[in-house]
Amino acid sequence: MGQPIVFWWQRYGTLAQMAQAAVALLGFIAILFQISELRSNNRATSARQAFLGYTDLALKNPKFSAPDYDAIKAGGHDQKVQYESFVSYFLYACEEATAAFADKREWVASCNYDLKPHLPFLCEKSQAEPTYLETYSPDTQQWVKASMNSARVTPPDCKLGKT
Repeated sequence: MGQPIVFWWQRYGTLAQMAQAAVALLGFIAILFQISELRSNNRATSARQAFLGYTDLALKNPKFSAPDYDAIKAGGHDQKVQYESFVSYFLYACEEATAAFADKREWVASCNYDLKPHLPFLCEKSQAEPTYLETYSPDTQQWVKASMNSARVTPPDCKLGKT
């Protein structure tokens, strides 16, 4: 008697076993895709909440959202600290929004629009404490520096130039 004939697919299991393995693999890929989508959606939700928090803060503090920086400096230590916190929250919100919505230019445009009045403060702060901007991502640091250059906000006077 000879050896029984073994087809190629029988070496790897029955057809049902191979189908089950394929379905399991597709299920695993679907789970990975779902995890990626959840992560992306969570980041987007977090960015929206941060920006909404900044917007609420801006509505409650119009003196900081459209600042007269010379008046803020003259207002005393507490007002300067509040303003610095306001700008820090703004930068954080923009950092989150631009990272979460990198493909949506309206977020960058909104942040650019809101950044301009804060450039004199950021210029002075960076001059007084060169490590201040290092607390933000390299992209945010580059964005702020490029905005200062395009608005011609430079030390030592750190005033908005005409653009």
